[in-house]
Amino acid sequence: MRSTRDKILAILQTKRKATINDLAKEVGINGISVRHHMINLQEEGLIYAEEERHGVGRPRFVYRLTEQGLEKFPSNYQKFTRHLLEELKKTLTSEQLSTLFVNVGKSQAQQSLQIEHNLPIEDKLEQIADQLSADGYRITWKRDGDTILLYSENCPYHNLGMVHPEICKVDETMFSNALKCDVIHAQCISLGDPRCVYKLDLK
Repeated sequence: MRSTRDKILAILQTKRKATINDLAKEVGINGISVRHHMINLQEEGLIYAEEERHGVGRPRFVYRLTEQGLEKFPSNYQKFTRHLLEELKKTLTSEQLSTLFVNVGKSQAQQSLQIEHNLPIEDKLEQIADQLSADGYRITWKRDGDTILLYSENCPYHNLGMVHPEICKVDETMFSNALKCDVIHAQCISLGDPRCVYKLDLK
């Protein structure tokens, strides 16, 4: 028998979005219990909430699966991606492969992040954390003198990164291009560290 959280994830996978009341009716439990599950699922990076207007009155919150949440369901894309990377390694030099991942990171920065560059670095980081939350990232940061440490509590490429750690160049480049500063990937989940840590040099 499936657990309540599995039922909620399955409903969101089928319906694409749902409110607390929708889920309560589908699962057959009260809204308070559903809300408790939703808080836990959000903390795990499996779902996210967004406001949606529906006629006159206050907007309501609807919930969707993040990319990480979608990965809970059967999919062949990770196996395909692994095969693709293996073939790329056979045909490209390490320098060409690194250039490819750098270009992907630049594209991610342009397409996934809308940063107001006239803002202080702290506000830019808040924008990045907010915008990437929909993709399952959990971003925090702290300042240490002329350096800012950016923490990513989960890795969107975890399974791939354990086999092909070169792919982590994508996020390093994405952050560097979005923030217009040098970024060093100091710790990496795929290499066994508890979280990814990026050092931002502000000098």
